[in-house]
Amino acid sequence: MTNFIKRLRSDSKGAAAIEFALIGPAFIVMMLGVLQVGLGLQSYNAMRSLSADVARYSMVQYQTGNEVSNSQIRSWTRNHAQGAPYLLDPDRLGVTISDASTQRVVGAKELSISVSYRITSVLEFIDIDGPTLDFERPVFLLQ
Repeated sequence: MTNFIKRLRSDSKGAAAIEFALIGPAFIVMMLGVLQVGLGLQSYNAMRSLSADVARYSMVQYQTGNEVSNSQIRSWTRNHAQGAPYLLDPDRLGVTISDASTQRVVGAKELSISVSYRITSVLEFIDIDGPTLDFERPVFLLQ
């Protein structure tokens, strides 16, 4: 019996498989987490840039005398979000353009742009949805 235990202690066959079984799942979860954070950051940056483009579009239209409605700005935003460089999925995108309840600047029309986006989850294959990101910014249209 003593010889069997000594032989069992010195045998290293299968050690790598057992070590991977212990560390592998944690490593895979960390890699999926890093991928999910990367997708979230890319989506958040796209939302911020998109809202800046919407503000720029609104201001240019307003100053050239084309007073576009909030629904027209919303339609332009949704169409612009689908193209490069944003490539946001329109089924996951929510856009709200509204007049600010309090106009803070005299001689300017203030709009509020709210963009929400449910990011793609790396675990959607097991019915786990990604989180929803929200971004809001004011736009001042000078008269």
